[in-house]
Formats: sequence, structure tokens, C-alpha cells
Amino acid sequence: MNNPVQLKIDQTLQIKIKRLGINGEGIGYHKRLIIFVPRVLPGEEVQVRVTKASPRYAEAELIKIIKQSPDRITPPCEVYDRCGGCQLQHLAYPKQLDFKKDLLKQALEKFKPLDYKNYALKETIGMEDPWHYRNKAQFQFQFNPTSQKTEAGLYEMNSHRLVAIDNCLVQEEITQSVMNAVVELVNAYEIPIYNEQQNSGILRTVMVRVGIETKQVQVVFITSTPKFPRKNAIIRELNERFPQVVSIMQNVQNKKTSLVMGDETIHLWGKTAIEETMNDLTFELSARAFFQLNPKQTKVLYDEARKALDLSQNETVVDAYCGVGTIGLSLAHLAKEVRGMDIIPQAIDDARANALRKGFTNTHYEVGTAEELLPTWLNQGFKPDAIVVDPPRTGLGEPLLKALTQFPAKKLVYVSCNVSTLARDLQVLAKTYQIDYLQSVDMFPQTARCEVVVKLTKK
Repeated sequence: MNNPVQLKIDQTLQIKIKRLGINGEGIGYHKRLIIFVPRVLPGEEVQVRVTKASPRYAEAELIKIIKQSPDRITPPCEVYDRCGGCQLQHLAYPKQLDFKKDLLKQALEKFKPLDYKNYALKETIGMEDPWHYRNKAQFQFQFNPTSQKTEAGLYEMNSHRLVAIDNCLVQEEITQSVMNAVVELVNAYEIPIYNEQQNSGILRTVMVRVGIETKQVQVVFITSTPKFPRKNAIIRELNERFPQVVSIMQNVQNKKTSLVMGDETIHLWGKTAIEETMNDLTFELSARAFFQLNPKQTKVLYDEARKALDLSQNETVVDAYCGVGTIGLSLAHLAKEVRGMDIIPQAIDDARANALRKGFTNTHYEVGTAEELLPTWLNQGFKPDAIVVDPPRTGLGEPLLKALTQFPAKKLVYVSCNVSTLARDLQVLAKTYQIDYLQSVDMFPQTARCEVVVKLTKK
């Protein structure tokens, strides 16, 4: 049925917020037309201004809260109202955990996998201290013509307007301190900042990453050309100020793209990678290596995956989308054999090196997609007892879903970072597997993102 109403830009309305959507935005209605409003909470009555109007939905910004939710708190971040990094700082943390479980419920109700109403949804596992958890800061650079200074920070929601940040409350504090020093040095040495419109200048982005357990810090300067003026002076000053910085790299991204890093990485000083340890395993993190952003909760997530797999000594396991081997290697001492695959050759090299370092002789890692390799192994007669999948946000590819249902393992554990693609994939998997339970883990407090571990057993 068509909505009988068409709103206009800048029109003001008073609406009641019914629930939160997948991006943490409030959802209300005006004469059956759905309206999305950021930074509001369920149960609140609000006055809003329409910022986008279409026949099917509208977007609006908050003008005034008329009736406030008891779950609302004052966001501690000074730039929260502008920065696009966090979405839920105005919601009390216990209620953020409820929201993440509800997010999963909404996705299941949308895709309706077999018997979904009877799935056991466990309470979200949160953090004791839901701040300063991110081990990596990746800030864009921009020259501010008003102040005549270079600034670093994140973009506003759905825009390319930079919000300068010198105290991000979800970042590990050392990453912010190093970032602030870099901004200071870039200004002192007048490094030309990349300008997207004019396609001129050099410095685009800086990444600072810390090994939480090892305290080692890596700085990566992302530039538009291999040329990097005054780099030796900057390196020298960073060395003097921060003994924790053990690796300084440069990455060249010369394409007009939203991808932060390019293909060429130049070693400037120190080690080419920093180390991080987790579950008695040591991981080498090079400039482009993927590693979870919240190591404390990653440990919780992988513990939940291990618990769900419930491996016995004689069982074989496949770790699909294995990365540097984090999940599979934490199971290798329990399993008869662990096989893993990833599309990044460097990650597979790291996984093999980690297995060697631990003295495991029962692991096998190959470069390739899970979608191609798993069906190949299964067709060759390799029959794993258990499979763990930890796909990207796009979920499982069609060939892999087909292989998982055609050659079902006794046990399957699905680690998901996107409740929508998880619910979609469960439509297929639920025909072959019993869904034992779904366990949400809050990997990214203050944001609308959530991770889920699903335990499945062959019917």
C-alpha cells in the first residue's frame, strides 16, 4: 500500500520513537511513513527536522527531546554529536547489550529461517570497561584553511567533512598519544596534505596500532606518492618521544578510491611488523595484516567458538576464513588435524609460521577462498568432524553454503559480524543443521555493531 504522505525537507514533526534500527538509529512513524532519526531512543517523544524525504521513508535530525527515555545518558565524548565513529554513547551500557541481542532477533524475524522462533538467544556478553578498547587508530588528514593547521580525525556520518579528534574515548590511550604527536610533527614540518578535489598533496591517512600484550606500537603513513619530505626528522622525533614505537612504515595509495591502503608498502624504520600474543600464540602484525580491533573481547569470542565446537582429541576441524590462524591454532592441541584457508598469502604465511613456532605438526594451511577449497577437499574425500566459519560482513558465498549442506560436518560453528547476512545464511543451513543456540558478543561497545557465535549440529 502506498503511503498517503510526502514530507518536505526542513519540515518539523513531533514523533514517538518505537525501536532502534540496525545502525543504532531511532525508528518512528508519521502517518505510516517510517522516519529514521539518529541519537534518539525507544519510548522518547521528539521534535525532529526532516533532512531527506522520499515516498517510502524519511530521515530527520533531532531538534528537541520532549519526553526522555530513562535509559538515556550524557555521552562523555565532546564530538559525539558530529563524529560518525560511535552510534550508541547516549544509551546506558547494559541497554546497549540488550539492543545487540534484539538486533539479532530483528534479523531472524526478517529472514525467518526454519523454526527461528524457537532458537535459544543467549544474553550478550559485554565488557567490564567498555572504553579505550580499540588497538588501532586510522585517522584521515585534512588541512583546515581557517586555522591554517593540519587536523586528523574521522568523517561525520555519511559525509566527507572531517571531525578533528585528539581524545577518542574508544581508542587505546597510547594510539591517541602517538597520533597527537604525529599531527604536531606534520604541522611543525609543514608536510603537504592530500587534497581529494585537487588531487594534490602527499599525506592522506595515518594508522597507529598497538600490541595490547606486547605494548609494541607501529605507525604507518599513507601517502599519495612514494615521496615523503622531512620523514627522517619525523622518525627521529617519534623515536625520542615514544620508545614503544618499534616499527614505522609508509604505504602508497595513489588511486582515487575509498580503500585506505594501496599495494606498495615501504619500510622506513625499525621492524616491519609488531607482535601481539593471544591464547599463548604470537602473531606478527605487518602494516596490512588484519587483526581484531578489540583483543580483550576477541579472546572471549574465540573462547565461545571453542566452547561451541566442543572438540574431542580425535576430531578433524576446518577453520574457514582463517586469517593468521587465530581460531584454528587455539584448537590445534585438541584436534587430530586442523585445516585452514585464506585469500591473503601473507596471512597464510603467518598462520604456518605460528603453527611452526608452537610445534604443531597437525595443521595444514592453503591460500584460496573457502568457497573453492572446502568443496575441493570434501570431493577429495576429506571429511572434517567440525567446521568453523568466520566470514566477512558479506556472509557465506553460494558455493560454500552448498558444500556445507551437501557434505555436512557433525558440528558447525558460525562466527558472524553481520546479523543480517547471518540470518540470511541460516535460511539455507537450518534445513540441514539443528540451530542449538546463538551467543552475541559485544566486540565494539558504543557502536551498533555486534558479533555472534552460532552452534549448529547436523540433523
